[in-house]
Amino acid sequence: MEAYGARCVASPSTETESGRAILAENPDLTGSLGIAISEAVEMAAQRDDTKYSLGSVLNHVMTHQTVIGLEAIEQMEMAGDAPDILVGCTGGGSNFAGLVFPFLGRKLRGEGDLRVIAAEPTACPTLTRGAYAYDFGDTAHLTPLVKMKTLGSTFMPAGIHTGGLRYHGMAPLVSHLADLGHIEARAFPQRDCFAAGVEFARAEGIVPAPESNHAIRAAIDEALACKEAGTARTILFNLSGHGHFDMQAYTDYFAGKLVDFEYDDASLRQSIEALPEVAAE
Repeated sequence: MEAYGARCVASPSTETESGRAILAENPDLTGSLGIAISEAVEMAAQRDDTKYSLGSVLNHVMTHQTVIGLEAIEQMEMAGDAPDILVGCTGGGSNFAGLVFPFLGRKLRGEGDLRVIAAEPTACPTLTRGAYAYDFGDTAHLTPLVKMKTLGSTFMPAGIHTGGLRYHGMAPLVSHLADLGHIEARAFPQRDCFAAGVEFARAEGIVPAPESNHAIRAAIDEALACKEAGTARTILFNLSGHGHFDMQAYTDYFAGKLVDFEYDDASLRQSIEALPEVAAE
């Protein structure tokens, strides 16, 4: 971005009121998507020449992303096959929804059956351990309330290398599908995910992004379960990005510097109990 003239500032920053307030409370905070959204919304609201376009979470974004799944359906048809198991990594939900929504639509219309697995980090276990409730989409509470699976907008995820999955909430549509039981959710520690990413890179010649490593971990686990059971299943996962911008993460992995994070119930309960009070529907 800077090569093309942009000025990049890490979030939380001292350039917004929300960023300064957050840093005043915790100067060593590693940031989160929720904080970055707060700063971006604040800056956009103060400038007539600036608009803010959210890249995940909101339902219209999920709809735009379904081009991924629509193309995947055609690609599978070209291969003369159809997936039995779908896997995607989940942070805000966009790339996951983009892959699985078209396939789930066919399933709900009675046009086939499949399992859907959402893979998330244990350091930010929104789907596996969050509450289904109304919450703010950002840390500074500048956005509207939405009903979603959430760890609470005050939740601060650990500083893992999977930046794109460090978000306290989940897209309302993805959350609704999880609540209805149409998708499964699993949480994985980052070292296991990087091990899967390295295995994939050595087999396929593509170094995956840390976010994608979560989907790869789940896909490998499913393949090994099929092997052990002696069953044949077609597994489709979304390789949501390459890891060329994440070399430091892999350097830290090979140096043994990565640490796995998992929260006790008390830590999660503290942020979930701070959810806004909403009148009964």
